[in-house]
Amino acid sequence: MMSMNWNYPTTIWFGDKRINEIQKACESLNIHKPLIVTDPGILKTNIIEKINASLTYKANIFSDVQSNPTGKNVELGVSYFNSNTHDGVIAVGGGSGMDVGKGIAFMAGQDRSLWDFEDIGDYWTRANSEAIKPIIAVPTTAGTGSETGRAGVYTNEETKEKKIIFHPKMLPSIVILDPELTVPLPKSLTAFTGMDALAHCLEAYCSNFFHPFSQGIALEGMFIVKNNLIKAYHDGSNLEARGNMLAASSMGSIAFQKGLGAIHSLSHPVGAIYNTHHGLTNAVFMPYVLKRNKKVIEEKIISLSRYLNLDDQTFEGFMSWILYLREELSIPHTLKELIHDESKFEDMSKMAKDDPSTGGNPIPFEINDFYNLYKDSYSGIL
Repeated sequence: MMSMNWNYPTTIWFGDKRINEIQKACESLNIHKPLIVTDPGILKTNIIEKINASLTYKANIFSDVQSNPTGKNVELGVSYFNSNTHDGVIAVGGGSGMDVGKGIAFMAGQDRSLWDFEDIGDYWTRANSEAIKPIIAVPTTAGTGSETGRAGVYTNEETKEKKIIFHPKMLPSIVILDPELTVPLPKSLTAFTGMDALAHCLEAYCSNFFHPFSQGIALEGMFIVKNNLIKAYHDGSNLEARGNMLAASSMGSIAFQKGLGAIHSLSHPVGAIYNTHHGLTNAVFMPYVLKRNKKVIEEKIISLSRYLNLDDQTFEGFMSWILYLREELSIPHTLKELIHDESKFEDMSKMAKDDPSTGGNPIPFEINDFYNLYKDSYSGIL
């Protein structure tokens, strides 16, 4: 596979075995004592061994990371980081490991609470920018795109809400996209994370906000997912498909600078309360939100269908492709198959309405709209 160096929106080293250059990355950022932040699942693979084998000195590891990371995960990580006098973070894994790694590097020198930096207005200016430590991101899944994002998502344990914490310097300074590191990913997680990348591109593409750079990236990102996700799912050793999905994942995060929408608004409360996988939850909600948004996105979806070379280049044809893709990847059709509980729809609908993603949805949704979407997706009514 061709090796490339990209610099949008940050420095990206793409290609097979690029993880062997991790020491070079540390040196270029003046990191002398990195902390590796990852999740327990990654520790069951040889990925951390590969990273430490390429470092001059073996790095400490922090892995107290949940699948839907919490503020407590970041707090404990900051304590470990500071008590061991680390000077930078190597964030390894999917969205959970990378988000916690970014959160630790961000919070290591701050005096305020993590929640004081929620992505509201100019809250990010409250931070001491000079105290933020450098971050190297090494994704091992192809979906979240956290490696090219300026924020992290964490669950507030007290309120049971997912909060987006933002600062421009939470963007990793160097990203290593090595497809070989995604080969151990199980088929199910290949599917869930791949659908997450698709959701990021799709919601960005449908958003009404003006950002032509992101619009083009979203379009090409979906084209790459269409041509590679099923290949990676059925043959996890296909490095070309794995590499393309890594690129699409990073592209999805870049694209959603333009905005997200109700897929994510619905998904965040479910993940916060029931600890469901974020990409899987997005995949379940996807067709229901598309159908509800149809009256304002139909022409965009027709154009997208043409770009993707679908056989049926209509809104209905695109919906059929989404349903086919989910079936091919063994994605459940209903929310009921994930949570088996409809008692919290009212509370979740209020949380969804207040979610930062809601502002990007092509149609303004109220609490009742979210409530009906929860009910329809729970019952499978399209």
